[in-house]
Amino acid sequence: MRAHKPLLIVLSGPSGVGKDAVLATMKELGRSFHYVVTATTRPRRTREKNGVHYHFLSPEEFQQMIDGGQLLEWASVYGNYYGVPKDEVARGLAKGMDVIVKVDVQGAANIKKLLPQAVFIFLLPPSMDELERRLRQRSSETVTVLALRLMKAKEEIESLPLFDYVITSRQGELESVVGQIGAIVAAEKCRVRPRVIEL
Repeated sequence: MRAHKPLLIVLSGPSGVGKDAVLATMKELGRSFHYVVTATTRPRRTREKNGVHYHFLSPEEFQQMIDGGQLLEWASVYGNYYGVPKDEVARGLAKGMDVIVKVDVQGAANIKKLLPQAVFIFLLPPSMDELERRLRQRSSETVTVLALRLMKAKEEIESLPLFDYVITSRQGELESVVGQIGAIVAAEKCRVRPRVIEL
């Protein structure tokens, strides 16, 4: 009998689509994944915990990670740096666990170039009006940044062909989204030619 290879799942989508909420629900439901904590230089929001939501770093610390080749991918987004620590991904794969990482669309494109055998899932908002409502609800963006995020979201949605799967993230249906991610993983485990991740 063949053993299942661990998968690298890349979850992406526009800012405000609900990526963090989906991951939080997956954890609450006890979904067995290695959840990668990404690094960022952006300021910590209220209720965010260092090492849980992000590794919050100074620009100097982030630059040291870049210089040391410690990031799988990194990018400057809305004036802040975001990156995926390689050791976080490697640790999960070494344990034989499926690894899930949350990145923006630019980050997903960068990972696709390095690891095309990863599974790429795009979270799509039900509509641009709904996405705008969610971003306004966060109350963490200025009017200018909000407009920039919405303009960027339209461009990001055009990147759908980069992805393997798309899931619509509807309000109040987080468990449904988590179920669809589970179904994708189950289907991937049934592939005749399994995806093999080699860092």
